[in-house]
Amino acid sequence: MKFTRKAHANWKGTGMEGKGTISTQSTTLDNAQLSFKTRFADGVGTNPEELVAAAHSGCFTMQLSFLLNEAGFTADDLTTEATVTFEDGSITLIHLDLKGKVPSISAEQFAATAAKAKEICPISKLLNTTITLSAELIG
Repeated sequence: MKFTRKAHANWKGTGMEGKGTISTQSTTLDNAQLSFKTRFADGVGTNPEELVAAAHSGCFTMQLSFLLNEAGFTADDLTTEATVTFEDGSITLIHLDLKGKVPSISAEQFAATAAKAKEICPISKLLNTTITLSAELIG
């Protein structure tokens, strides 16, 4: 399977005082605001690190679902929070915090399958940083 996806960014002005927008092919993001404040403070809009966290949590969670299905399990619920750490001009860490409800799976099977998903998810393979994982099987 091969496909492409596109996004578009626009910036006007200096890095600190300027403003920009970002849009995605699907229009989920449609001229979403980018600015110094949205990246380095608490401004309204988005930023590259938040978008990486969204992409990574989505990719990992979907990959885990596929692996669980291959092993004969169907998740009732998988929730992943990705936390991106930006330090001294680099993304130095991404932590995936997974909580899952998967009938009939052991905690060991769940943790092992989650670890494999972390390793083979395309976004994990793309990123050049430390990626950690905590996996909790609930209810």
